[in-house]
Amino acid sequence: MIHELKELILQARINQNKGLKNVLVTVVDLEGSSYRKPGVRMLISEDNKMTGAVSGGCVEKEILHRSNSVFQKKEPKIITYDGRYKLGCEGVLYILIEPFFISEEFYTAFINAVLKRKLVKIASFFLKEEESNSAFGSIISFENSTQFSFSENSLRKTKKNLLSFTQHLEPAFNLRIIGAEHDAVKLCKMASLLGWQVDLVTSLKDPKRIVDFPGANSVIGSDAEIIDFSGVDSNTGIVIMNHSYVQDLKYVLKLVDKKPAYLGILGAAKRRDKMFNELFEYDSSISEDFLERIFTPAGLNLGAQTPEEIALSILSEILATIKNKKPASLKTVIGHIHQN
Repeated sequence: MIHELKELILQARINQNKGLKNVLVTVVDLEGSSYRKPGVRMLISEDNKMTGAVSGGCVEKEILHRSNSVFQKKEPKIITYDGRYKLGCEGVLYILIEPFFISEEFYTAFINAVLKRKLVKIASFFLKEEESNSAFGSIISFENSTQFSFSENSLRKTKKNLLSFTQHLEPAFNLRIIGAEHDAVKLCKMASLLGWQVDLVTSLKDPKRIVDFPGANSVIGSDAEIIDFSGVDSNTGIVIMNHSYVQDLKYVLKLVDKKPAYLGILGAAKRRDKMFNELFEYDSSISEDFLERIFTPAGLNLGAQTPEEIALSILSEILATIKNKKPASLKTVIGHIHQN
């Protein structure tokens, strides 16, 4: 996930500014099952502080101990962890530990890719043997063909005869919240914890600041007449929570030609038929397909009452929608969770 990598990069940069070296830990292969899959990462600084996790807690202490040689030798290495005979993990993990240095050029390229919502590719090279090898390591590539290695000089080392794990990190899911009341603040904060890019649209008559919305990427003042929805795509969700029926109607009309992954409207169920009828009155060409894609009232039926509970119900519905899952208790799942 791009937001997890962003968190590690930001922390590594903070550590570097304190004069601390870092190593990056990546699960590059898995035999059997595990709490998390290949591509998960964590950061270790030379003062033994960890950011992130690569398992449910069964392997991190061993990784911390075995990272000491990477700090000392400045050479990447592979370690294996067999959890089949231990509690917690049930498979064999192949874990790459490599020096991790953030140059200004790399940091700028990465942040630009995140802000411009561009694809990021990471290729990690290794062998399934417990050893150190200067040719091991990861290379990150951006859409403009710029490449950087995580390990010093790794980019210049031959990768012949090495295995590789390649990961394509999609841009973060973009949630656009139209509204500025207390419930919008809670929805913004909780969505940001999922790693989503959250953008707020508030009223021109009552402008807000970004500090009013913890976790927000941006806050703009606008209205339905001038709002720009040009960037809305299948990786975008929209929640309209103006507490104004007239304003909600105007925003929905501006979205008729768009296909966001999710479009939800906060409000009572009794408003739904009224809104749909009035939408047809304004524009008789509106399709049934468009109306069926509107979630109103927004959220799953969890019995939510407080702003926090309502935010949870909305985010749960969005997640189920973008993952194409029908909400159900995991206790009904037979077999592996992520294969259902």
